[in-house]
Amino acid sequence: MQERHGALGPGFSPPVHSHNDWIGPPDKHSNLRPIIFYVPPEESPLERRLREARQEAQACNQRFWARHNCAFRQEKEEFIYSRLKAKGLEMRDETGQKATLNAEEMADFYKEFLSKNFKKHMQYNRWPAMPFSTLVSSSTCKQILPIAQHCQELFWIAW
Repeated sequence: MQERHGALGPGFSPPVHSHNDWIGPPDKHSNLRPIIFYVPPEESPLERRLREARQEAQACNQRFWARHNCAFRQEKEEFIYSRLKAKGLEMRDETGQKATLNAEEMADFYKEFLSKNFKKHMQYNRWPAMPFSTLVSSSTCKQILPIAQHCQELFWIAW
């Protein structure tokens, strides 16, 4: 079970005897909690495909939110800098504290950022059907459809 080792952070590995998925602390870039999926010793091909689809979904989520959050932080800093510069202020005040903007000024940034990324968010919110549609198109459609639909329902319930 090499894929399980250390995936939740440095020095962490679930006990070998565990028969459950393990959920780690939030990733510092995506804020998502990584999952180490349990692999049964006699995992069927169907179970394997479903687990791999779940892992693929997790990786897609990780990439999307890491990029999104990085862009958010960078654009937020640039916005704050430009607004402070327009007021003739520096990024740090005379005591060395980081200068801030008020809630109304920041609301401008949030609105602009959400508007600019609207299409990305809409595309992201449509993607969960993709891995399952790939699975459903297989010859084992009747077997996997109930499993895939159940997982998709659980995904949406979690949100």
